[in-house]
Amino acid sequence: MARSQKVTLKGTEHAPMLGARAIGPTSPHQLIEISVILKHRQPLSLTQHRGQTLSHSDFAKTYGADPASVDKIRQFAAENNLQVLTRGDEVQRRTVTLAGTAADLEKAFSVELVGFEHPDGTYRSHTGPIQIPEAYASIIQGVFGLDNRPVAHPHLRLRNTNRTFGSRTSTTTYTPTQVASLYDFPQDATGEGQTIGIIELGGGYRPTDLQQYFQSLNLRTPAVRAVLVDYANNRPTTPNSADAEVMLDLEIAGAVANGASMAVYFTANTARGFQDAISTAVHDQIHTPSVISLSWGNPEEMWTQQSMECFDQVAQEAALLGITVVVASGDHGTTDGMPGSKNHVDFPASCPHVLGVGGTRLVSANGAIQSETVWNDGPTGGATGGGYSNLFQRPEWQAAVATQPSRGVPDTAGNADPDTGYNILVDGERMVIGGTSAVAPLWAGLVARCNQMLNARLGFVNPSLYAINQNNGFRDITQGNNGAFSATPGWDPCTGLGTPSGIRLLQALSTATGKPVSRAPAHTVETYQGRPHTAA
Repeated sequence: MARSQKVTLKGTEHAPMLGARAIGPTSPHQLIEISVILKHRQPLSLTQHRGQTLSHSDFAKTYGADPASVDKIRQFAAENNLQVLTRGDEVQRRTVTLAGTAADLEKAFSVELVGFEHPDGTYRSHTGPIQIPEAYASIIQGVFGLDNRPVAHPHLRLRNTNRTFGSRTSTTTYTPTQVASLYDFPQDATGEGQTIGIIELGGGYRPTDLQQYFQSLNLRTPAVRAVLVDYANNRPTTPNSADAEVMLDLEIAGAVANGASMAVYFTANTARGFQDAISTAVHDQIHTPSVISLSWGNPEEMWTQQSMECFDQVAQEAALLGITVVVASGDHGTTDGMPGSKNHVDFPASCPHVLGVGGTRLVSANGAIQSETVWNDGPTGGATGGGYSNLFQRPEWQAAVATQPSRGVPDTAGNADPDTGYNILVDGERMVIGGTSAVAPLWAGLVARCNQMLNARLGFVNPSLYAINQNNGFRDITQGNNGAFSATPGWDPCTGLGTPSGIRLLQALSTATGKPVSRAPAHTVETYQGRPHTAA
């Protein structure tokens, strides 16, 4: 078959990482796996299915990849001496896995693969954009795996006992259940019958740590299952590793929704791993998560347009399947850790089809909230991310509150200041951890509780959250700033609509969705309502 002219795959250009230097071409004999993302059978339409949840089989028939497109990629592989690794979910996930040598992949996609050295290690990238034969351009949405640089960071902060902030030399820390109680999470619900999916780009957990932690809270140890994506592993090491992120996510989500199960999707910290993990979680028909928590991200400028657009498509797929995706908004204020003073927002929190969550400083007394302000500990201590996207337009449901024509971040918030952080157990060591990483599993747990009480999935909840009266479901945060933006009455790019008032929010969502609140079945899970721990 004659080879057709090649066309550029939009948004696949890469710049070297800051501080990286080229160290030479990739060995032509190196074996590499890639993921080819196919286009939907027909354009996604959330409005057409508003209020409905599609089954996985109905989704595959309506929006999954056309089986003929899968066959065409097999043909493409044969033409380029590449091997197809069959997974069995190619139509559902629109993903075909190919493997081949670096030399064959360079020819297939008209790129040169180059090695780079970086302070964090080495990685492989390509010069110029990916190109594909014109005959296949109509079916290919994205190609991931040629570049394997690290793409994201966990959004957590450890409490620094050496720092002093005047009157803040004494700090109050919490168990997750205490924060849930302060936010008035529905007490009749535990998230029973729900599965919380958690995306991890590194680290691991020890079952013995989970047992010890939940026993210390007088709670049962939730069922946790590790799902390994692209040969990743549940590989715990030391407390100062990504284990802290994994345990923070599991212990917060498992404590505030103690009746729920959890599925942890471990993957490599690469664009391919990230894409494959989120699509695996969304289309997982074994564990079937109803809510997904994601606490990793990076400034939009650090991602390719291909990565952001393909992720957004999977987030829309989650919406159609009734899955809520909750994402941390970042811990570096409005610069998002980029050099200079320009404002940046964190992706994937800036994706318009996820619930982006920001951070506050929560102070309580005698079991009640005493004060709550925007989390901002300065340049070295961290601050909640927030601002406006450079890629995504302002969604319709945000039009009444956001002042700029771009997607505003975050949507909601929760306690994140490490000085008012969460007591967590990591690799046998007790730690106090904050950051917006903590807010994602907190909100995921709340969504699981609400799903149980409504006997239905909230799914893509953003339009409903913005439609309800803010006073009926949120505690409005009006003090503090995250750098360029200050808190104001109503929505703002610091803490969004505010922090949850759980029971009132449940009632408001019941009214907004037309789903009545049901009394949760009797359960034997013990809850701990102890007082906050005060540490010097």
